[in-house]
Amino acid sequence: MVLHPDTRARQTRRLPEHGLAEAVSLAAALPNLDILWAEVVRLPKVQPGMLFGSGKVAELKTRIKADEVDLVLVDGPVSPVQQRNLEKEWGIKLLDRTSLILEIFADRARTREGVLQVELAALSYQRSRLVRAWTHLERQRGGFGFVGGPGETQIESDRRAIDEQVVKLKRQLEQVVKTRELHRAARAKVPFPIVALVGYTNAGKSTLFNRLTGAEVLAKDMLFATLDPTMRGVTLPTGQKIILSDTVGFISDLPTQLVAAFRATLEEVLSADLILHVRDISHPESAEQAADVAEILASLGVSAQTPQIEVWNKLDQVDPASREALAAQAAQRPQVFPISALTGEGVEALLAAVAAELDEERSEAVLELPFGEGRRRAWLHDRGLVVAESEGEDGWRLTLRWTARQAARFREM
Repeated sequence: MVLHPDTRARQTRRLPEHGLAEAVSLAAALPNLDILWAEVVRLPKVQPGMLFGSGKVAELKTRIKADEVDLVLVDGPVSPVQQRNLEKEWGIKLLDRTSLILEIFADRARTREGVLQVELAALSYQRSRLVRAWTHLERQRGGFGFVGGPGETQIESDRRAIDEQVVKLKRQLEQVVKTRELHRAARAKVPFPIVALVGYTNAGKSTLFNRLTGAEVLAKDMLFATLDPTMRGVTLPTGQKIILSDTVGFISDLPTQLVAAFRATLEEVLSADLILHVRDISHPESAEQAADVAEILASLGVSAQTPQIEVWNKLDQVDPASREALAAQAAQRPQVFPISALTGEGVEALLAAVAAELDEERSEAVLELPFGEGRRRAWLHDRGLVVAESEGEDGWRLTLRWTARQAARFREM
C-alpha cells in the first residue's frame, strides 16, 4: 500500500496526484513487491503522534486488515515516534520516502563503492532516528565499566555502535575514492573533455548513453535503473574524442544522507567540461523535475561557468501536436535539443552541438604560483593544461594552454 500525504505545510512543486504516481514507481522499483492500492491522503494538519487523524488511522487499519497488507509506504517524512505508533496500531512494517529510496539503492548497488556509500547513508539515517525512537530509554545496561560503564542507556550504546561502523566504512571508502582519483588523474593525462549526463531519474540518460557509446548499460523504464557511474569514450562526428559519463539519477526530496554519501561519485559532474541535462519531456512535470535537478547541481557545487546543454528526451512518447509546440519552443532557446534516445531522432544535431561547444580556441599563458598553492597547481596538472613547468625560489612558473572557460574556472578556486 502506498500513501502520499498532501499537507499544506509541505512545500512542493508537484501536484499530489503526480507525487503519488512517482511514489508508486519508486515502490515498483523494489523486487517482489505487489502494490495492492495507492491513494493521496489529504492532511489539513499533521498529527505529531500518528501523522494522520484518528479517523483516518482507523479507516486505513480496516483496509490493511481486509487486504492483508504487510508493508505500508508513506511518501514523505515520518518521525520515529509516528512510525513506531503506526506500526503498532496497524501491525505492519512502515517505510517513509527516505527509507524506500535507501532500500532501492541497497538493492541496485553493484560496485564496492556503491555498496559502501549506501551502507554509510543508511547508518547516518538510522542514527538520526535513534532520538525518541526507543520505548526502553529508561532501561540501564549494567557492566564492569569497560565499555561505556554502568548506567549507559541503550540509545547511547546503539549510537556508539553506529558511530564505530560509520568510521570503519569511511576508512574503506577513502581507499576506494583514492582509486577513483588515480583513474581520474590517468584520464586527465589524456586530454579528452569530459561530458556528464545528468537528469531526473528515469529521464532516459542510460538509453542515450548506450545510443552514443554502443555500450549495454542497464536501461529500463524504472526509477534508479542506473546507480553505479559508467564512463566510455566517444568519437564525435568531427573526429574529436570525449569521455561520456552516465550518473545516478536525481529525485525530489533526495535524502541528504544519500547526497553526502554519493558526493564522491558525483565528482565526475564537478570536473565535467560540459553537462548534458537530460529531461523526460513527455512527463507532465518535466519543468518541476528540471528545477529539482538544478537545485541538486547547485548544492553539489557545480560551477556556473560549466556549460550545459538541455536535452529534451522521449520525443517518441509525445503526440504530433505537442511535438510541433516543443520544436517551436526549442527553436527559441539556445542549447536546447529535442531528441529520442530510443529511436535516434535528433541525436545527430545534439552531437554537432556538443562538438561545437567543446571546440574552443585555446590560448597560451604563463602563470606563477607560490609553493603554498599546491592544490591549484594539482588542478591544472589533473586537466592536462600544463605545457611546461619550472621551479623558482618562491614557487612554480607554469606555461599553460587552456580555454577561456578553464581560465575562468581556475580563477574561481
